[in-house]
Amino acid sequence: MNLSEFRKQAHLLVDWMTDYLENVETFPVKSQVEPRQIFHQLSPAPPFEGESMETIFEDFQRVIVPGITHWQSPGFFAYFQANSSPPSILAEMLTATLAAQCMIWDTSPAAAELEEMMINWLRDMCGLPHSWTGAIQSTASEATLCAMLSARERITDFRINESGFGPSDRIRIYCSSETHSSIEKGAKIAGFGRQNVVKIPVDLQLAMRPDALRKAIADDVAAGYQPGCVIASIGSTSTHAMDPIKEIGEICESLGIWFHIDAAHAGTAMILPEYRYLIDGIEKADSYVFNPHKWMLTNFDCTAYFVKDKGTLIRTFEILPEYLKTQHTSQTNNYRDWGIPLGRRFRALKLWFVIRSYGLAGLKEKVRNDINNSQHIADVIQARPDFELFIPPPLNLVCFRFKPEGNWSENQINEFNSQIVNQLNASGEIYITHTKIDGKYLIRLSIGQTNMTAAHVDRAWNLISTKAAEVLQSAHLSG
Repeated sequence: MNLSEFRKQAHLLVDWMTDYLENVETFPVKSQVEPRQIFHQLSPAPPFEGESMETIFEDFQRVIVPGITHWQSPGFFAYFQANSSPPSILAEMLTATLAAQCMIWDTSPAAAELEEMMINWLRDMCGLPHSWTGAIQSTASEATLCAMLSARERITDFRINESGFGPSDRIRIYCSSETHSSIEKGAKIAGFGRQNVVKIPVDLQLAMRPDALRKAIADDVAAGYQPGCVIASIGSTSTHAMDPIKEIGEICESLGIWFHIDAAHAGTAMILPEYRYLIDGIEKADSYVFNPHKWMLTNFDCTAYFVKDKGTLIRTFEILPEYLKTQHTSQTNNYRDWGIPLGRRFRALKLWFVIRSYGLAGLKEKVRNDINNSQHIADVIQARPDFELFIPPPLNLVCFRFKPEGNWSENQINEFNSQIVNQLNASGEIYITHTKIDGKYLIRLSIGQTNMTAAHVDRAWNLISTKAAEVLQSAHLSG
């Protein structure tokens, strides 16, 4: 493709992209295809001769789009936000055009220095300690793995990096029973092993119990284990449970244990001063992560990872072969030493575009509206005798269940809620997901998609309550 053809096709694609964003509500939110349906429409072998962009794009619309679940639809209430926005998309287009490999300062000075400034902006926007620094990672899972590896090296004086685990290295990782599954995955990758992940009991709000943490650590020390890292959650994935940061931090500080905080989804709310009580005591932590690619209108992938001590982070990951040595190393940040991959994308550009385009005021308004809409739905649920609110939503995730009056068993109530979720998702009207706590099947309503309004939230609730009535009527008829 020559540049003249590229210009023509690029304009056509931007027109389609704009139309898509304008009409995304007309698509079924959850893809309605069957397993392998897309695969069997694809050619089993690559073409020998090149094909025209018109043909390729026609196939994109015919084959690919029907198999897409539309995360940017305001009818998307599932899992968590993975928000995009027009400024972010435009920046991503520029990033793809520049195609810079941003591993060290010399390979793109603007990328390194913009990343440093964006980390500073986010730090100050969210009220994090001013002495902290960090880097943009791909995902919170990767950032948390960085924290676990840093903790591993600090506790062993960087010996494992050099010689590997020895028979005496019995290092424990502590997290709550509600913590994200990436902790177990990270423990496997980092060499701790899943058996050395200690799940700490939670209280009635599903927050980690500091007393149980202290006891688990004491028991492990008595048994010859080394406490390596404690990972707390500000907004667990399942229910948005909030661990008590200050109390956990005091335990870690007194015992010299690495303390990492995972605020992947909820961290964006820290731009609102009234919610910073959730990170009270953060100065006692060693590392902290949140994802602008979830709730800050910046498309995937863009994770902000902050550390108290950058020296430990760099020493954990630094490799300096001759071909990467430069004359500017002492004056600049070479971010290939601040995480796992050597190659790095220019992620800071889209963050810069988004923050400048919306401004702090616009981002705050967006987050406040989502939280207010969540509280509105929680109030509606509490006023309904046939619905049960699991816990008051601390931010923008509402967990609840349909619990009709009558002599229904827990299994029947679970089945009612499963039918509500599955039937609504099959309709394509909205997309919702569930979780299970103490055997109870709960509906999760994650409120915060970029263009979601109060009207979209009310519509979702009306669909849920109407479907609940239909499910109950069906149960009466069949019973």
